[in-house]
Amino acid sequence: MPAMQSSKGAALQTGSVNAAAVRNKPGLFDRIADHFRRYWQLWVLTAPALFFVGLFAYVPMWGIQLAFREFDPTKGLTGGKFVGLKYFNEFFHNPLFGEIMTNTVRISLWTLVMGFIFPIILALLINQIGSKKIKGFVQTVTYMPHFISVVVIVSMVNIFLSPGSGILGRFFGDESLMGSTSAITAVYWISEVWQHVGWNSIIYLAALAGVDTSLYEAAKIDGAGRLQLIRYVDLPAIMPTCAILLIMNMGSVLNVGFDKIYLMQNSLNMPATEVIATYTYKIGILNGQYSYSTAIGLFNTLINFVFLITANAIAKRVSDTSIF
Repeated sequence: MPAMQSSKGAALQTGSVNAAAVRNKPGLFDRIADHFRRYWQLWVLTAPALFFVGLFAYVPMWGIQLAFREFDPTKGLTGGKFVGLKYFNEFFHNPLFGEIMTNTVRISLWTLVMGFIFPIILALLINQIGSKKIKGFVQTVTYMPHFISVVVIVSMVNIFLSPGSGILGRFFGDESLMGSTSAITAVYWISEVWQHVGWNSIIYLAALAGVDTSLYEAAKIDGAGRLQLIRYVDLPAIMPTCAILLIMNMGSVLNVGFDKIYLMQNSLNMPATEVIATYTYKIGILNGQYSYSTAIGLFNTLINFVFLITANAIAKRVSDTSIF
């Protein structure tokens, strides 16, 4: 009996302590205030960036409703007649819908896949260079094209591929690759990869720089060659980084850079280069169909969002690596 009474007393005491802890637990606003008191310096530092993102990324979302209204300049964004999914249906039944989507997906996937693979290969090769001077020179040479203007890049491509006189064009006779519907996709993604491969490899080189050197030494003692070092040491080290970047790139799978593809367009390659971005520009800006172009842009964004969520879910299930 004394033991039972003591156990009951201990239980009552524990319950009273828990009840007191619950009563004394700070509320939500108290926790938020305490958080800002502790970390107000960090919030001050991030305030300009948050203001910039809010102003240029979230405030313009107010204009999304234009996709569901007939735009009337005299009534503003919210004064037009509500028409629901009219402009979406108009785009889906457009005779150019299939061609535009095919071109967008083809160019985007080629650029995404090749632009993802080649920086990894370049980073692995640069990491195998022993001399720091040579490694630094190679890095500088490979990422310098990233800073060249898109206008200059397209001009260089036109000059290099000029039939008969270009450095590369002379090997293709009188055929202009810039006017070929079958070759323009390759011209686009090859020039895109060449321009950005060095810059995109920097993040992989940073990941490889964090690999413990004892792993290389142990692998060499076991008789591993360069290919074995890349396979069993380097690749596992950068896999999480690869997964994160692939997920982020999937969020723009249908976003073909407007400026470059627009500059590369001509009357000969138009059937293979008309993508969502250029079509939206021509319809919205040049023809003044703002509601229609907004609906097309919103459709493109929703597709990219679905790809992003799907890729993140797959990566989280397969490799336990995700961005959220």
